[in-house]
Formats: sequence, C-alpha cells, structure tokens
Amino acid sequence: MKPENLIVILVRPQGPINIGSCCRAMMNFGFKELRLVAPCKSFKGLQAKKMALGAFPILETAGIFPDLASALHDVNSAFGTTRRFGKYRKNFFTPATAAARIAETEDQTRCALVMGPEDTGLETKDLDLCQHFITIPTHDDYSSMNLSHALSVLLYEISLKTDAVRNFSDPSPKKIATGQEMESMFAHMRKTLLDIDYLDPQNPDHLLRAFRRIFGTAGLTSRDVRIIRGLMSRIDWTEDERRKHDPAFGHIRGNTP
Repeated sequence: MKPENLIVILVRPQGPINIGSCCRAMMNFGFKELRLVAPCKSFKGLQAKKMALGAFPILETAGIFPDLASALHDVNSAFGTTRRFGKYRKNFFTPATAAARIAETEDQTRCALVMGPEDTGLETKDLDLCQHFITIPTHDDYSSMNLSHALSVLLYEISLKTDAVRNFSDPSPKKIATGQEMESMFAHMRKTLLDIDYLDPQNPDHLLRAFRRIFGTAGLTSRDVRIIRGLMSRIDWTEDERRKHDPAFGHIRGNTP
C-alpha cells in the first residue's frame, strides 16, 4: 500500500486541540489525507492551528462530510478503532496485525482508519460500515487513550510495514567473534591479570569465569576482541615498565641485582 492511499477519518471529533494533534501525528509518519465527519464548529480554530503547527495544511485541505457513509464513498477497506467488543470480538486486529493487513493490500486499494469521538468512540452504526476492527491493548486501570495518541500508535505500526519507513532500516546484524578469538582473548586476559596480581594464583579461574560470563553473553565482534586485547597489551607494557623501575622486583633500569 502506498502512504497516499491511507485515509484518516475522524468521526464527530469534539475538540480542536485533538484535531490539530492528529494532523501533527499524520505528518510525523507521512500520511496526509484527513477526513472529518461532523466536526466541532471550531475545528479550524486557533487551538487546532497551535497544536498542528507545520501540519496545519492537512487540516486546511481536509474533507468535511455529514456522515461516515459519505466519508467512505471511495474507500475499499475501512478499519474501525474501538473497544466495543460484543459481536465483533473475533474480528479484532491489534495495531501490528492491522498494519500487516494494510501493508498487504494492493497499491490502488484505498484504506481508512476510522476513529470515533473522544468520549464514546465509534457507535455501532459506524462500526457496521467498517470491514475490520482494531483495538489497542491498554491497561484495565485506564483503558481509554487520547485520540491523537491512539492515532500515533496506529500510524507508527503502519509506517513500519509500508513505504513510509523506506528511508530507515534496523542496524545490520554484527558478525560475532569466533570461539578461537574468544579463547585467545581469555588466555591473554588470564596471563595479564595474573601478572598484575588481580587473580588469585591458587585459583585464577574462579574470577576469570565471571569475565567469561560477562563477555560471553555480550556478543563481542572481532573488533571488540581486538580492543580488549589491546587494553591487555597496554597493561602488559605498563607492568613491564613498573617492574623495571621498582626495586622490589630485584633490579633498577641500568643495574643488575
């Protein structure tokens, strides 16, 4: 699905602040077509403009409709958002599964996210006009979400699965160091830490096992191993220099014991 084929429909939105915030959420994720069904009188007022900021053009070009049926006149697939379970219980999508379904649609298919009034949500007569239903799993102690927040969750999930996120990608999996590289590092670490009296010479592996757990679960790369071995080599050099200058080791630079 192309981002331009997703329409956001707000049914009887009650406050200009939420309408402006929804415009901003749409612009954040690259969706630009907004339709309003019987909005409040001040839907283009100063409060809406302040909340929309740079996304106010979305509101200026929004389509205004008297009822949901007319707003859906050219929509192929409508996804109604609701927490009214009842007879729709078996047909619910989560935001992620709805996003996957929307992403699978053909490029020419026009889909709509339909969201109801802030206080009551979509009525049954509105849900009857939708083919699919989405609910956002929220905590039972406070299940109701702000309109723009709920829209942001939905658009975020959709953007992850459509062209809207094409300029972003997850980091490439890093190549983990081989067992031989890790064992060479641990051997080097063992020798170095014994030389500086950090490990108990009677039982050096006791503490070394802790390092094995720490580094073994860290997913070190070959470069990480080289950095750690570089640190051990620097400690080796520093310890050699200390021994050359410390009489306790039996000699001083330039003298023999």
